Amino acid sequence: MHHGASAEKVEAALGDYRKSPLFSAREKLALELCERMTYTRKRVTDRFFNRLKQRFTEEELVELAAIIALENFRSKFNPVFAVEAHGFCPVPLVKERAAEAASKFHE
Repeated sequence: MHHGASAEKVEAALGDYRKSPLFSAREKLALELCERMTYTRKRVTDRFFNRLKQRFTEEELVELAAIIALENFRSKFNPVFAVEAHGFCPVPLVKERAAEAASKFHE
């Protein structure tokens, strides 16, 4: 990958990032925020938000939440119009998961 996370980190994020030594405590909090914003049964509680405020500035939290919300929007919007990943991510596990997800829309 040219910029951003390494392929190893991307694959680790798809697994159990909480136990991975590849992520800092701050990165693990950001990934947990992703889960809490993405999964219907999970919430960003006051207690969790206080943990976030210990590691991130207000500006960083706004930016992080906006990026997560945008990606959640895309994940719901794009399939309606059959917009797929087009193989932009070279990480094999990501390609496999994307292909699995895309195949469900063509059934």
